[in-house]
Amino acid sequence: MSDFKQYRRKQIAELRPYVPGEDMTDISISTPDRDRGAPEVGDMIARNPKNHADKWLVALQYFTDNFEPVE
Repeated sequence: MSDFKQYRRKQIAELRPYVPGEDMTDISISTPDRDRGAPEVGDMIARNPKNHADKWLVALQYFTDNFEPVE
């Protein structure tokens, strides 16, 4: 099925670098990212600004392609 549409994000994202060896118990990692060996140095941890308990891993390449700092 091909019902995908493109959307821009309206909000500010909160991310920080992954720290090697950190406890990832409460951080979601997608199956494709886990299959590629995530988490890895350079990956980022994102959190929902309205619910700081909601956290997930963002792969370095996706982060690089889609995010830039807010000044």
